This record gives sequence, structure tokens and C-alpha cells, in this order.
Amino acid sequence: MTVTPNPSAVGQSVTLTATVIPLGVGTPSGTVTFIITGGPTLMGTLVGGTTSVTATGLSVGTHVVAALYSGDTNFLTSTGTNAIVVVPASTTTSVMSSPNPSALGQPVTFTATITPVAPGAGTPGGTVIFVISGSGGGAFVQPVVGGVATLSLSSLGGGLHAITAIYNGDPNFLPSTGSGTQTVNTGTAATTTTVVSAPDPSVFGQPVTFTATVTANPPATGTPTGTVAFTLSGPGGTVTGSGTLSGGVATFTTSALDANATAYTVTAVYNPDTATFLTSTGTDTHTVNRADTKVTITSIPNPSTVGETVSYIAFVEAVPPGTGVPTGNVATAIDVMDQTVFFTSVALDSNGFTLFTDNAFPAGAYTVSSQYEGDANFNASPFDTDPHIINP
Repeated sequence: MTVTPNPSAVGQSVTLTATVIPLGVGTPSGTVTFIITGGPTLMGTLVGGTTSVTATGLSVGTHVVAALYSGDTNFLTSTGTNAIVVVPASTTTSVMSSPNPSALGQPVTFTATITPVAPGAGTPGGTVIFVISGSGGGAFVQPVVGGVATLSLSSLGGGLHAITAIYNGDPNFLPSTGSGTQTVNTGTAATTTTVVSAPDPSVFGQPVTFTATVTANPPATGTPTGTVAFTLSGPGGTVTGSGTLSGGVATFTTSALDANATAYTVTAVYNPDTATFLTSTGTDTHTVNRADTKVTITSIPNPSTVGETVSYIAFVEAVPPGTGVPTGNVATAIDVMDQTVFFTSVALDSNGFTLFTDNAFPAGAYTVSSQYEGDANFNASPFDTDPHIINP
């Protein structure tokens, strides 16, 4: 039995060939079973006394192979042995960085890709040591996942940095090294933008101030200048605004946010006014709750006389810090001795008032109770009551 190639590299296919030699006349037929220690069991059919099979996926090490001839009507069984030697595959390591060139303080991602050298195959694992020269560099150990290792740094000083990626190998793949360079320009600096809102949460109609702070990423220094564009996106729509940086801080105030159970997404984009600083974006969320309300019910004239027309006026207003004019309906009940004798629900006008009239009630003492029913931006109000007397 022969093994080709032998030794082989990890991932390389190996051909096993068995030849059954008769000790008499004729040509053996039948099958040969190849039993590989630590590998698959394969079967081949003899043609002209010879059969070949292909073994794949063998791990590093020595694998003993037994070839068992089954025999036929003319020939007895026999056995042959050999060994497959599998060695780790060679690799190449390539390294790249992005963005290149970069600005001071800008995050740079270094990527090392480990590739088996043919005929080796498979996916290397293990670790890579990134060695970055110069200020802000150093040696950094990163895992290899799917044949790739990555490292992100924002600490590099200005100038040219040599990059060396040292793959340490694993049980199946040999070490290798790749190199490259990274340029960090000193004339520009990366920035970080953060954004917050106050108060948070707010209520409908309440002014909210959004504050963006823009800073230079170390090792860069200086105070960024320019403007910040604010975008507030939510189920109620989108609100935009802008602010000019002063001391690295820009603000935008609005009260035009609808109440909703889903928070607004707040995005602040820094727009530099010089080439010294790079743009950056910050995000946050902001919640707007419904504003509380108050209803006031009044009957005019009060007292009245039987048959006289009475106007029942309800006014609904937002409770500070909420502002705006509520919409929707006010429900009003008129009771005598805790028994409701009249009920209506009337829509608010554009100023927050409702009005209905009546002249049909008999003489007596009445209690008029009203409650605002609420809408998308305003909570329902507590009840308000107004005693009303109708004289004979």
C-alpha cells in the first residue's frame, strides 16, 4: 500500500493505493477496506488488482492505515499497512490598516489575514501579536477568528508607524509574519460628539434643551469650532435644529415634540468650520410624556330660574410645565341627589373651551361635574364640580 503525498499538509488530500499481488496465477478482485487511525474508514473496489481512495480532513500527526483485502472465490484475504504523516500547513500573514492616512485621535483598525499556503487548506486559529511602532503604539495580542485578527487604536501620535503582525500559529498551522505602515497626519484631529437633553423625560409642550459637546480625541488637543446639526426622530415626526459651538458646546431648544411611548432618537452631527478637526456624530434618546391637565366647569347664570337658558362652559388647560391647547372632548354630568339626570360629551374648540346650553331642568339643587377625557399629548384631567341652583 502506498500513500501520496507523504508527508502531507493539513487540509491536503491524501491518496491511498492498495495493490493485491497474487501468489499464483490470476488477478484478485473484490474490495479493500482502508481503516485510518484517527480518520475515516474508506472502501475501494479492485480493478486489475489495484484500488485507490482519497482521505481528507486528517489532523496533524501520524495516522496508521490498515488495508484489508476481502478476498474472492480464488484468493484469500490479506492485509497491508502504512502510515500517513500530516504536518502543519505553512501560512502567510497580510496586514492592512484603515483609514490610512488617519488624523490625530482617529480610530484606526488594523486587520491581519492569515492564509494557508497551498496545498494546505483550512481556517487558521490562535492569536496575532500586533506590534505598532511610535508614540501611542505597542504590542497587542488579538484572537484569530475565521482566519482574521483585528485591532482598533485611537492613541497613535503623528508620523509614520511601522506595523508588524506576528501570527503565532496553532496545532494545524505554522507561524508567519506580515508588515505594513500607518501614517497619522498631525494637521487634523478626530473628534467625539456627545449629546444630552434636559429635562429628560419632558412633558408635551415643555421646552427641552439639547446640548452637544465636541472634544478632540487624544493625543490631539484644541477646542473644536463650527456648528452642530440636531435631528430628533420619533413616531410623531422629525424635528431639526442647529447650534453654533462655543467652547466646544452647542445647544438647541424646542418644545415641538409630541408625546409618545416610544422615545425620540437624538442625533447630533458636528460640522467643523476648519480643516483642523474631523466631523463626528453623537446619539441619545429623549422621552416625551403626556402633559397633565386641569378642567374648570362654570354655569351661567347661577342661580337660574325655571325655564331660563343656562350656559355650561368648560375650560381645559395644560398644567405647567406642559403647555399647549388640548384637543378631544369634555364629559359633563348633571346630578341631583347623587343621581345623574343628564350626561353629554362635547368637543373642545381651538381655544380649549366647550359649551352647551339647557333650559329644561325643574327647580332644585344640582351638581355639575366635568372631566377632560385626554388625547395623544394630554392626560385626562381630574373632575371639577360646580353646584348649580334652579329657582322656581
